[in-house]
Amino acid sequence: MASSGIDLTHQFLIAMPGMADENFAGALVYLCEHSDKGALGLVVNKPVDITLRHLFEKVELSLDRPDLAEQPVFFGGPVQTERGFVLHERLGGDGGHYSSTLSIAGGELEMTTSKDVLEALAGGAGPRRFLVTLGYSGWGAGQLEEEIGRNGWLTVGAEPSILFDTPPAERYDRALALLGVDPRMLSMDAGHA
Repeated sequence: MASSGIDLTHQFLIAMPGMADENFAGALVYLCEHSDKGALGLVVNKPVDITLRHLFEKVELSLDRPDLAEQPVFFGGPVQTERGFVLHERLGGDGGHYSSTLSIAGGELEMTTSKDVLEALAGGAGPRRFLVTLGYSGWGAGQLEEEIGRNGWLTVGAEPSILFDTPPAERYDRALALLGVDPRMLSMDAGHA
């Protein structure tokens, strides 16, 4: 649990208008982990100019699945941008399918950072629903809570269909709709009573 008494694991962070950090302007972040030590998430709505075919070529894997070749790779955040992060549905069985996987509490998702998940995908196995990011988003202890308190982010429970079945350009608005919020009604100003 986070020190503030909230745990935002398996939640979306929706950047508010006026987000000062341009890495996160208009961003929808999926939080993979949140504790008193900080938070780790992946931006899921900002494709970079690399497709899965190009990524697999870069890591010297042959992608035997033409249906995946043109899928976009996403900017996951400004930390370790040379490293890949695969957010995917939890695989059945006893887990431990890949050598470096974080099972995300509260959801049916996992995040894998080891190359073996890419090898499985290249060969036609692996998770059916997934997305790949380069880099991740990280916050130190109390930093995310402070940004939320300054009206930097809205939060809402994550919906996997937004991650895997919604076009990237529509994900931000779909996440806002989970809160019943029209993006045109958002203000850059924080209200305080």
